[in-house]
Amino acid sequence: MYKFVIRPILFLISPEAVHTIIVSLIKVFFKIPGVKFIVQKVYTKSHPNLTRKVFGLNFKNPIGLAAGFDKNAELYNYFDAFGFAFIEIGTVTPKPQPGNPKPRSFRLKKDKALINRMGFNNKGVAEARNRLAKRVSKKVIIGGNIGKNTLTPNDEAVSDYLKCFIELYPYVDYFVVNVSCPNVKDLNALQDADSLRAILSAISDYRKQQAEYKPVLLKVSPDLNKDQLDSNISIAVELQMDGFVATNTTTCRVGLKTNEDIVNQIGNGGLSGAPIRDRSTEVIRYIHDKTQGQMPIIGVGGIMSAKDALEKIEAGASLVQLYTGFIYEGPGLAKKICNELLK
Repeated sequence: MYKFVIRPILFLISPEAVHTIIVSLIKVFFKIPGVKFIVQKVYTKSHPNLTRKVFGLNFKNPIGLAAGFDKNAELYNYFDAFGFAFIEIGTVTPKPQPGNPKPRSFRLKKDKALINRMGFNNKGVAEARNRLAKRVSKKVIIGGNIGKNTLTPNDEAVSDYLKCFIELYPYVDYFVVNVSCPNVKDLNALQDADSLRAILSAISDYRKQQAEYKPVLLKVSPDLNKDQLDSNISIAVELQMDGFVATNTTTCRVGLKTNEDIVNQIGNGGLSGAPIRDRSTEVIRYIHDKTQGQMPIIGVGGIMSAKDALEKIEAGASLVQLYTGFIYEGPGLAKKICNELLK
């Protein structure tokens, strides 16, 4: 029903407008008694063989919702009903910011893909913190994806990441350090060895002073070459990070089915969806082999089917995340993956 009735209607509207509508509808309908229970019955799958223990946390299944959907921690109480064991909020920045000018999100239907240049649009870390402070249920694990404000110079980026880390520390279950998004000016430069070490060192030092340990993961770009990947891996291991999220969106446009003129007209932005599937899996496999399987990996990028999710897991991912696949394939995708994992 979703792909043949609901999706064609939604795809008549711009991606960002659809997102706003869905957020509003979920907030309204899930307040109606019994709605969440019904949605859970339809879209969730529970079984002991689906459970996973990764970086010290217990996941009811290995499927999560990637950062970008619940930027401001507005929906985390609802999305476990769609079969997700964990929700990653953000990317959150210290101060609220509007992001890049609109339009900034585009569908490539022929490729089952999206191009976005949102630019870390969010309401700021205080807003997310205040919402998470009201969290009651621990049934769904919450990750905090943190970044820097666009106007913060790179040589001051450490303070932005540390502020978000400190503000969210009591309220999320794990962190993801996002230095690899292609949609924030010059952010990719923070992946160089000195900048990355400075950010992760500050985070590591603060964590050592806390009574409760919170896992920290590094989100890596699919556009890194082997030397750059090696550097990221080496620094993460050196500073005792707990794993990786592989991968972010890509700036690559090779092999798309969409007309080249249309792609050029869209312009800059991170590409997600089916075209990034193979490269994401390649990076997962590389990190897994390089770390001899000792560093957990959340696999994300181009998961459009249960087969795609299994491919990520076979390559070395401990957990997987959905975003573009959730948009194209609908709310039943997480359950389909769970069913396949139980075969």
